[in-house]
Amino acid sequence: MDERLTSALTHQGFKQATSDNSLLTKGQGDDFIALIIYVDDVVLASPSAYAITEIKIFLHDSFKIKDLGSLKFFLGFEVARSLKGINLCQRKYTLDLLKDYGFLHSKPASTSIVPNKKLSKHDGNPLDDITTYRKLIGKLIYLTNTRPNIAFAVQQLSQFLAAPIDLHLIAVHRILRYLKGTPDQGLFFPATSLLVK
Repeated sequence: MDERLTSALTHQGFKQATSDNSLLTKGQGDDFIALIIYVDDVVLASPSAYAITEIKIFLHDSFKIKDLGSLKFFLGFEVARSLKGINLCQRKYTLDLLKDYGFLHSKPASTSIVPNKKLSKHDGNPLDDITTYRKLIGKLIYLTNTRPNIAFAVQQLSQFLAAPIDLHLIAVHRILRYLKGTPDQGLFFPATSLLVK
């Protein structure tokens, strides 16, 4: 992250998160504002339109930023806002994953795993090339950010990264076929919630 940007934001009263230095926050309640910085992209979030406008002006005056408007796409995440809430999904990421591994035109599976099927490290043949398996698991782990419904299956298969067998790869392919039937599924955060006061 650019130290000039961090320093300038710190002088404006922002505090860098200890768990992730790309997150900076300021204020609380209705005056709360958060910034996430990734390379040369900055995402702003706040309940206050005034606070967002104020920080945009500061950033433009200091760094000549370009305002791209409301967030629609960030790091493979697609964001759609409505009066009802925010929908977060990784549709393009999912479709690219299916295309890259030849599953774009496959028959969809109704579940991400075969129910009651226990995976073992001994019941199949070792893969000649474990790199593909490892890459697929890594990509699927990233997809669990918006697809918690595949998290259990991915977690189970990630246990075999050291020595995957052909049956493990078949199980990963089932996850891909499941995703084929539900590429635009994701998370919805309602604008009103009984959990938030």
